[in-house]
Amino acid sequence: MDIPALKAFVAVAESGSFSLAAERLHLTQPAITKRIQLLESESATRLFDRIGRQVLLTEAGRSLLPYAHKILDLIAVSCQLLDDLSGEVQGQLKLFTSHHIGLHRLPKVLKAYKKRYPQVKLQIRFFNSQETYHHILNGEGDIGITTQEPGASALVQQDIWTDSLHFVVAPEHPLAKKTAPALRELAAWPAILPEARFYTGRIVRELFESKGIPLLLDDDLGTEYLETIKALISIGESWSVLPQTMLDERLLATLNIKGVQLSRKLVCIHHKDRTLNNAAKAFLEILNEHSDQGA
Repeated sequence: MDIPALKAFVAVAESGSFSLAAERLHLTQPAITKRIQLLESESATRLFDRIGRQVLLTEAGRSLLPYAHKILDLIAVSCQLLDDLSGEVQGQLKLFTSHHIGLHRLPKVLKAYKKRYPQVKLQIRFFNSQETYHHILNGEGDIGITTQEPGASALVQQDIWTDSLHFVVAPEHPLAKKTAPALRELAAWPAILPEARFYTGRIVRELFESKGIPLLLDDDLGTEYLETIKALISIGESWSVLPQTMLDERLLATLNIKGVQLSRKLVCIHHKDRTLNNAAKAFLEILNEHSDQGA
């Protein structure tokens, strides 16, 4: 199969658009169309249905997509292995992380990395913690930086940062005027938390459960995105738990809950059976320089 045609196929399948695929690959739309036609001609089957403005994968297209990913990944790995033989730090680095870590933890790391290794092409994708673990386990990325979760034995996991977690309310909230409210006082107000499948939401639930205190959840406003939770807390009467890096005294009041201290680990993960290329090894070095231990 023609490799440029496979790249065009994957780009159209992921974007759902010939024009967006053209932008992604820095080609014209007719060039993308020609490559798809070539692939459909080689396979003697239609890969996409054009229904109005929608571009949808056919059954054949859906069957081809995972194999196309594997073929392109193998080619990328092969090229990277040849590059690594020279000892140079170049090629591509696939990094998976969350929006929160990308916004609040990684900018300094990425700036230092790009300054030291400008020839590396960084590909950063944003997922929640469970998705990051899943993709790294499947060998789809080089490195994941995420909240610590019960990991699989196939992963190498290293602590990078400790995130202290803080109870927060809006500045006008009645509890904001108290010096050290008790956990039971907090429980009288609704909470907006990430779902229990996420570590941050889980440890708060476990805390209340261990104390035998019922937790009043505002389920209608539940979300996994901490930035959204921060905004919701700042304008209402609910409370939540957010990491130190997100505290903002203009929008939030931090509560010193009597006898309670919470934290979570932010970790770096990679598959133990996936050989780290020079670009990934160099990134780990810089990441360690900016970790709690390195700092």
